Amino acid sequence: MSNAPDFSLADELSSTERWEDAETAADFSSGYAERDEPADRPDDPTTGALDLEARHALKRVAGLSTELEDISEVEYRQLRLERVVLVGVWTEGSATDAENAMAELALLAETAGAQVLDALYQRRQKPDPATYVGSGKVEGLREVVQSTGADTVICDGELAPNQLRNLEDKLKVKVVDRTALILDIFAQHAKSKEGQAQVELAQLSYMKQRLRGWGGNLSRQAGGRVGADGGGIGGRGPGETKIETDRRRINDKIAKLRRELAAMKGTRDTKRADRRRHRIPSVAIAGYTNAGKSSLLNRLTGSGVLVEDALFATLDPTTRRTTTSDGRVYTMSDTVGFVRHLPHQLVEAFRSTLEEVADSDLVLHVVDGSHPDPEGQIHAVREVFAEIGATGVPEIIVVNKADQADPLVLARLRAREPHCVVVSAKTGEGIDAALEVVEAELPRPDVEVDVLVPYERGDLVNRLHQHGEIDALDHTAEGTRITGRANADLAAELVDFAVSPA
Repeated sequence: MSNAPDFSLADELSSTERWEDAETAADFSSGYAERDEPADRPDDPTTGALDLEARHALKRVAGLSTELEDISEVEYRQLRLERVVLVGVWTEGSATDAENAMAELALLAETAGAQVLDALYQRRQKPDPATYVGSGKVEGLREVVQSTGADTVICDGELAPNQLRNLEDKLKVKVVDRTALILDIFAQHAKSKEGQAQVELAQLSYMKQRLRGWGGNLSRQAGGRVGADGGGIGGRGPGETKIETDRRRINDKIAKLRRELAAMKGTRDTKRADRRRHRIPSVAIAGYTNAGKSSLLNRLTGSGVLVEDALFATLDPTTRRTTTSDGRVYTMSDTVGFVRHLPHQLVEAFRSTLEEVADSDLVLHVVDGSHPDPEGQIHAVREVFAEIGATGVPEIIVVNKADQADPLVLARLRAREPHCVVVSAKTGEGIDAALEVVEAELPRPDVEVDVLVPYERGDLVNRLHQHGEIDALDHTAEGTRITGRANADLAAELVDFAVSPA
């Protein structure tokens, strides 16, 4: 027997009679736009806006389990928000430096999708070789983890495999270090095929030395029935352990990724060689993460790339073609952001991308003027410059976020870095001055020309506008008289039109 009410077709039809009522018809809306009335649509969103919307659609939500418990959770793909406790070791510098380091670690954790419950750090000459922090601090940390209900502990440093194992054994929760945290952020934000391959290579290089199992699983041998168990073909025989098999597979995957990245690097080198052949100057925007590099690129070129108030929001380099006020063509590239103690695995994996900075003609070093320690940011970025061989590239310090910065801090940065400009990518303050400085610092053509170009050779005049530097231009009866500077290859094409000195 069913508890459902009896169904009557007559009752259902009578309930629809009110739809014909003139008074209620005005309140009825079908939900579809009329064909003869164009729907109001906003302006087409930029690529960056679409990327940001897609990223926010998969944000981790607090209080939801990753178990497939409810169909709504599965449909919306909402992930459980990890609850973490931060741990740091203060070995040098002032207490302010230690607090700034912990604040940055908290931002990294939040960017990765975690909820920070507590943070503590210890003053030591060097990290403990067994547990990173001292035994007494480990006991206190275990009490904090138990009282807060945290499920993860994040350490502000790169931990050795034995340190990770010892901490997890004592705390009974998952332990990750700063390197693994940054790699996780990169894995979430990588979008292009090259970026995803670079991140995967860095993760595998990091994990290869940190393989762990449950109990003795990774030390277990295949045994005499290895062929019947499916591990014989491609294996090393009955004596091979599980950890050896996993490490060999990781090495094979690393080799494959390096081959793929080498092929992608060839494509990037071809594009770079094409710009060199046409003598197009290149400007690289580099700096600390979340300093406003993408916002500055949008303001300078109107490119519309993704902008988000988060660490490492942009990983894939973006190159845009733009022109100076007098028509000269040059490129401006946004690069991956740097951070204090950037993992070596990432520097190696992203070396082909970072070469955009080393091969550029000018570097715009963007600094967050509102950060508590902008000098520390400058030092960290210049350390990466030295590692990738970009110390010889001309550099302009661009102090961003002037609308939020302390005037005393801006004055201190101007005194410390004479070759700098203060801007605000959000309000547009100082953008014109920054463009003037960039145009003044771009490499100039090295050959002086004084030519009279016939009107039928307008292509040469156009190339002079794009790739040369024009001091004077006059339209005469015989043609266009131009004095200025040009590159050697363009100057060679203009030899036949040179004006002989009187």
